[in-house]
Amino acid sequence: MIEQLSTPRKNRTKEHFQLALTDLTKQKGFHSVTVKDIVDKAKYNRSTFYTHYQDKYELAEDLLCSLLDGLMEAVGEPYQLKQKVNTDHLTAKSFNIISYIYENRNFFELITYQDTIPDLHTRFPETILKIYQEKFEFETINHLPVDMDYFKRYTAYGFFGLLSNWISTGFETSQEEFIEEVIRLSRTHIAAVRFVGER
Repeated sequence: MIEQLSTPRKNRTKEHFQLALTDLTKQKGFHSVTVKDIVDKAKYNRSTFYTHYQDKYELAEDLLCSLLDGLMEAVGEPYQLKQKVNTDHLTAKSFNIISYIYENRNFFELITYQDTIPDLHTRFPETILKIYQEKFEFETINHLPVDMDYFKRYTAYGFFGLLSNWISTGFETSQEEFIEEVIRLSRTHIAAVRFVGER
C-alpha cells in the first residue's frame, strides 16, 4: 500500500489501531482478531482502517517494525559515537534499552503469549543480536582472545534470556534492580564497550 506523507493525526490514528491490536491479541489471540474487532476497539470505522492498512497483518507488521526500530534507536542514546566505556563506569542510563522495554511493556508483554503478533518470537531476539553485532564492540576481561562472533551471540542471547524472564514474571523485579543485576553480570566477562552505531 502506498503511504501518503505522515502527519501527527495519521500517526495518532495508527497508534490507536496498534494499541487496539495489542489489547485484542492479549484478550483472544492474534488469529481470532478481526478488522471489525480492531475498529470497534479503536472507535474508528472500517474505511479509516483501510486508508492506513490493507489488513490486520499489515497493521501487525507496522506495530512490530515501529517498536523494534525504536529499540534499535534507544540503545545508542546514552553513548557518544566511538567512545570507549569501561564496564566499571556503566550506569542505569547505559541501559536505556531496558527503560525503553519497560516504557513499552504493554507491547513487549506480547512475547509471553503463544498466539501473538506474527514473527515477534523470532524478530525480538534477532534485533537484540543485531544490536550486539552492529552497534557495539567489546573488550573481554584481560583481553582474553575469543571468537568475537561467538562472544556477541553468547552475550546477546544471554541478555535476551534475562529480558524474557523479566517480562514473563510481569516485571516483578524493579527496573532499577534489574539494570543493576545486568551491569554486575556484564562485568564478569566484559571489560569495556564501544558504541560504533551503524556499520
